[in-house]
Amino acid sequence: MDAAASPATPTDRNRPRLHIHPDHGWLNDPNGLCRIDGTYHVFFQYNPAGPFQGNIHWGHVSSRDLLSWTTEPIALRPRTDGPDRGGCWSGCIVDDAGVPTAVYTGILDSPLNAGVTLSRSDRTLREWHSDNEWRIGVPEDPAITQVRDPFVFAHSGGRYAVQGAGGFDQSPQVLLYGCDDLAEWTYLGPLLTTADPIAAHIGEGNFWECPNLFRLQDSWVLLLSLWRNDVLSGVRYLVGDLAAIGDGLRFIARSGGRLDTGPTFYAPQVLVEPDRVLLWGWAWEGADRTADEIRAAGWCGTLTSPREVVMRGDHTRLQPAAELSGLRCELIEYAPGSPLRCDSFETIAPAGLRLSLVDTATGQKVTVAESDGPTQLLVDGSLIEIFGAGPSCTARAYPGANRHWMIESSGSLKLWRLGLPN
Repeated sequence: MDAAASPATPTDRNRPRLHIHPDHGWLNDPNGLCRIDGTYHVFFQYNPAGPFQGNIHWGHVSSRDLLSWTTEPIALRPRTDGPDRGGCWSGCIVDDAGVPTAVYTGILDSPLNAGVTLSRSDRTLREWHSDNEWRIGVPEDPAITQVRDPFVFAHSGGRYAVQGAGGFDQSPQVLLYGCDDLAEWTYLGPLLTTADPIAAHIGEGNFWECPNLFRLQDSWVLLLSLWRNDVLSGVRYLVGDLAAIGDGLRFIARSGGRLDTGPTFYAPQVLVEPDRVLLWGWAWEGADRTADEIRAAGWCGTLTSPREVVMRGDHTRLQPAAELSGLRCELIEYAPGSPLRCDSFETIAPAGLRLSLVDTATGQKVTVAESDGPTQLLVDGSLIEIFGAGPSCTARAYPGANRHWMIESSGSLKLWRLGLPN
């Protein structure tokens, strides 16, 4: 089955058709992004039992073209006697000398009792064989009470991993490990703390979650998802350099900012390819979708479109992956300010735009997104993605059965209906 085109009820216009999410249940963080033998694989935090967080598995989809996604068997499951019996939480996949290996957070009974564990597969990534122990737990440091979300990277011929850390009464950190052998991890201390003034200003919070560290052009980029006072508080980027200090490395920031300004974007992960860096993020549900509506629909959460990470000056920006133009199946003649009776569409506006939902009975209009300057807008069901000169913006708005979209702009528009290629 195509996960991106999974069937919804005729009245469920809120459901994205062209994005990664399961037929039912809960979805959050993207995990394990990789390309193995020409096939893209995307995993994600998944609760098959219902549209609520808990009972966390790794869901799995695959694609050859980044457009049409095929649902694969569930990859990782909590094991009653394993180091992940409290959930298979976020992590990455390493092609370890030809063996795809999931490196992820296994929880025993609470986030206070978590460590890094491994699971290995063949090149199909459909059958997994998991370890029965952690490779590393929480460091013996009173300033660290929780660790999570390992991400593996290469530097100067060595293999390392970063991990998010912090505590409710502590400052956030990114920890560093040496892991040339994935079965033997060496703690190398913090990669980054709030002693770095740019990081302290940009990344204020209690935890730095889902750290991603990668090289882009001549710089190193570090992505951090902020947990602040028990609230998910968006995603920041830092641009800087890696310095060798003792046996380890330290990240020295020189600039930073918000990666996405939207209210529903969190926990992105990157896939570093030879000629580009791809990224998916988690788009959670907006505040105006009620718990009763979620329960009745049976699904909650989606991933964003695949995006390319680019550098503009000393700033990190996101733009739609080039392949997404393959979803343009019909150019629509549209007069700005008129009803748009289409639920999956893309528009390019040279002079900015305003996107609204209009009640078909009363004509009441609610503005859900707007942008100044040249703008590329993607809408799929309830998922809104906006790209321009600055940070991207990810938002949710729900047409339901009784509202239509409207785009207003002071300039001309190009508008396409989006759909899967034949």
